[in-house]
Amino acid sequence: MSELLLLRHGAAEDHGVRPDAERDLVARGEGQARDAGRALAILGLVPDVVLASPKVRAWRTAELAGEALDRAPVRHDALLALDRDEALLAAALGPRVLLVGHEPDLSQVVHDLTGARCRMRKGGLAVLELAGGGGELQALLRPAELRAIAAAA
Repeated sequence: MSELLLLRHGAAEDHGVRPDAERDLVARGEGQARDAGRALAILGLVPDVVLASPKVRAWRTAELAGEALDRAPVRHDALLALDRDEALLAAALGPRVLLVGHEPDLSQVVHDLTGARCRMRKGGLAVLELAGGGGELQALLRPAELRAIAAAA
């Protein structure tokens, strides 16, 4: 059994400011990323592996969240079209893997692996327990909930 943590990137610059792949986090998104990292640490959900989309807003989210987790550098992988099989392959990299990516890919992975329907908010987190090619949604946390958990420390 393993856990797959899905984190949507934090709030980012508006479309059209620069090419999509280069859009960075805004101050609110940086805070969301740090809150997610602190919340993961408080909840004892420290990942063994952190993978992020190569788009700037995703890998910056992963790096900022990782600061609170005392993690090694984030691996930038092409998770731009993340699907069920890619998620399962990533989950095989460790007992607990954090994937940082985009919508609608993350919500689709939750559905494909668990049957649950959800909408991942920017800076939101889904926790999936995986076994036998499928999984169960353990938690779906919005940015405000992650902020509340992070503030509790």
